[in-house]
Amino acid sequence: MRIRFFLSAIALLASTVLAVEIVSPAPEGGEFPDLPVEDPVLAVTTSFLDNNPFGHVVNGENNKLLLTIENRTGKNVTLLSVAGEFLNPGTEQLIKAANNLTYGIYLPALGRIQLPYNFYSEFKTGDIKLSIWLEHLIDGERKKVSAFDSIVTVVEPELSIFDFKLLSTYAIVLTILSGLGYATYLSFVPQPKQKKKLPATAPASTVTVTGAGGYQEEWIPENHLRKSKARKVGGVVSSGDEKSGLSGGEASGAEGKRHGNRLRK
Repeated sequence: MRIRFFLSAIALLASTVLAVEIVSPAPEGGEFPDLPVEDPVLAVTTSFLDNNPFGHVVNGENNKLLLTIENRTGKNVTLLSVAGEFLNPGTEQLIKAANNLTYGIYLPALGRIQLPYNFYSEFKTGDIKLSIWLEHLIDGERKKVSAFDSIVTVVEPELSIFDFKLLSTYAIVLTILSGLGYATYLSFVPQPKQKKKLPATAPASTVTVTGAGGYQEEWIPENHLRKSKARKVGGVVSSGDEKSGLSGGEASGAEGKRHGNRLRK
């Protein structure tokens, strides 16, 4: 904010220096036709610029007036400052003070000078009274003279789709509001919980276990299975003999004894 005020002050000072126009005094024995010495006053006239023929005060813009000062006093004066204020047009009550610009410019007798006066406006649209005065120093005495005292109309600036300042302001405001809205949404609206997905597992294959070895017969070729089964039938005892703990010969002897006993009986 301070930087912006500082830059505005520099721009205003530069415009003041560029806009100052001093008309050298008339030579000895001569005088300006419109500056009679018989009227020893410091005459000040104020007007709006040519681009503002109706004298409107535009809100949010740098309004500029041009003060034409004519030194009819016959004496050298020093222009100290120009100030102003906004008043209620009906009650003359002060609404807001305007800019107070300091010049400190020396104006010789029968001289003429033009000074710019800039001010900003932020008021309700409608009529308002603007009063401007000039302070100067003459013969060591500080005096004030009225420069402008009239009712002006406050208006809003004309809208344009090509107004870069307006578009950039809208873009910044929209960005800020969008960010605040999104932050508010995240803060007050509960977010749906996401279910954790379990890692996919391969389906368990069916394993067929046969025999005591625990191998899978489905992976063994059929001809090998036939050979192995044939070998087991020819060389391995039955499960009943195996359970009794007798070999093949012992089982035959025992069977013979049981047959002999039956015949004796």
